[in-house]
Amino acid sequence: MTIALRYAARSDVGLVRANNQDSAYAGPHLLVVADGMGGHAGGDVASSVAVATLAPLDDEAHGPDDALQELDRALHAAQEELLNRADQDPELAGLGTTVTALLRAGSKLAMAHIGDSRAYLLREGQLTQVTTDHTFVQHLVNTGKITAEEAEHHPQRSVVMRVLGDFDMEIVPDLSVREARAGDRWMLCSDGLSGVVSAETLADTLREVADVGACADRLVQLALRGGGPDNVTVIVADVVDLDALPDGAGPTTSAHVVGSAATSRHRPTAAADGPAARAAGLRATAPPAASAGTGTSGSAGAGPGPAAATDLEDDDPSPRGRRRLVAALATLVVLAAAATAGVLGYRWTQDQYYVGLADDDVAIYRGIPQTLGPLVLSQVVERTSLTADDLPAYVQDRLTQTIPAGSLQAARARVDGLDRTAASAQEPVATPAPAPTADPASTPAPTPAPDPAVAPDPGVAPPAGT
Repeated sequence: MTIALRYAARSDVGLVRANNQDSAYAGPHLLVVADGMGGHAGGDVASSVAVATLAPLDDEAHGPDDALQELDRALHAAQEELLNRADQDPELAGLGTTVTALLRAGSKLAMAHIGDSRAYLLREGQLTQVTTDHTFVQHLVNTGKITAEEAEHHPQRSVVMRVLGDFDMEIVPDLSVREARAGDRWMLCSDGLSGVVSAETLADTLREVADVGACADRLVQLALRGGGPDNVTVIVADVVDLDALPDGAGPTTSAHVVGSAATSRHRPTAAADGPAARAAGLRATAPPAASAGTGTSGSAGAGPGPAAATDLEDDDPSPRGRRRLVAALATLVVLAAAATAGVLGYRWTQDQYYVGLADDDVAIYRGIPQTLGPLVLSQVVERTSLTADDLPAYVQDRLTQTIPAGSLQAARARVDGLDRTAASAQEPVATPAPAPTADPASTPAPTPAPDPAVAPDPGVAPPAGT
């Protein structure tokens, strides 16, 4: 069996954003989606650099192990390039990008992932999200702090904890090798699609629309009908068996470059249903030829390679002053929204309390036991006289994991319970004196009541089986 890919890539600026900061590349051996961030120019540059660095891998000279190493090396090279760009141009400070990439090596697919762009696999009618978002909210879900349903509306749901960017730290992408099985359909997308369209609708569309190009177009339109609040980028790719294809129905062979890495990256979206789309149409400044097009940025397939992927000259023929004004206003709106989300999220963490260990002392913390990059989201507000050595081993283990409390008063009550537990653990057990010989004629003495001082404290339960 000879495996190949049939694919299509689409990208759209959306109905709210002034420019497209997403980039994508789709070729016979390589699929990449990158979602840039960092202001009007920074996001464009970051995602374009990522695509430019990965694009040369689109060839057949890879085994599965080599493919993973090549992807990892390319991501680190892109990180170095972003650091250099930011050093040379202070206006690019804070730029970054997500990357989700598949590199075909024979009948295997090597995958690299960092950030919150996603890869989905439709196999035998079942859609599975293959990647895990590298976000603060996903970390809270993974550690049991919040539920998946709460994560959908969390104020920090867009905070990405791992990206490529001008951050001088080691990047840690997720790397894996998967089987390329004939009949599989893969979808790579930015959060402009996955954050707007439900998983059920994604699955239905991928199942129902057979042609990869038509399917990608439908997915973009679904995101626009949902309000199009962000750039929308998607690659749909089918794994095909060349030996089973009819004559003239071969795989896709030309490379597609879309989004900010393509020359048509800022083309305004075509009209879609809904009030948001109609409002966007009133704001659009596109020339007649662009507004009559497909509504996708570069979807017809610019040529492959770094030259195409780093073409950052703005080709929008609208008046220069208007473009700058729209870009400035859009940047201010985005910055204000990000700042508001950050403030609300931080305030939420500072309404939380827990009891834990500070060095070897029992202490009350305000916040949550997490970090966000260099930001520590908790601090000691009260340090007690209790030490870990005063408590039983099972309580020490519980403190290491932290004991949550809904308020400062509740946290103090937890500490009071630990005080009683420590006192009970340290109180000597009295040896009863021998009972006097009972006079048969006498009345037996009543059984003494248990001493409440040594009763187990209800605040911290002992481990099962004790």
